[in-house]
Amino acid sequence: MNYWLIKSEPNVFSIDDLIKSKNQTTFWEGVRNYQARNFLRDKMKLNDKIIFYHSNTEPPAAVGICEVVKEGYPDFTAFDPENKHYDPKSKSDLPTWFMVDVKFVSKFSNSVSIESMRKNSKLKNIKLLQRGNRLSVMPITKVEFDEIIKMGK
Repeated sequence: MNYWLIKSEPNVFSIDDLIKSKNQTTFWEGVRNYQARNFLRDKMKLNDKIIFYHSNTEPPAAVGICEVVKEGYPDFTAFDPENKHYDPKSKSDLPTWFMVDVKFVSKFSNSVSIESMRKNSKLKNIKLLQRGNRLSVMPITKVEFDEIIKMGK
């Protein structure tokens, strides 16, 4: 099993939006970074566990857990000229962008702020805290995943 952290701005799509989604499941579309795309396409597998992280808010924080319920497949929003994630270079027969489906698992009792993560020695190597890391999808270790869950209880 792999462990991940995915970021979303809560005013765009929050963990509460995931909870309200049909079957508490949604497709994770709109990722337009090649490294993050590769994770979605090649590495995220069924039942992988995910930390859901609210970015670009005060304070940025991990807010819950979800899991992969459908492995990588072409991001159809890239083919739709009316969609904000449209990419005219991505073609349905040779897609550039991919997505996975995620399902809500649980919401933390306490959000885990980025500041509290910085203070936790068990999270000192988490990619989220590395300078210049702006990926919206990133791998984390089981130790990091477990520590964030512990902090969120």
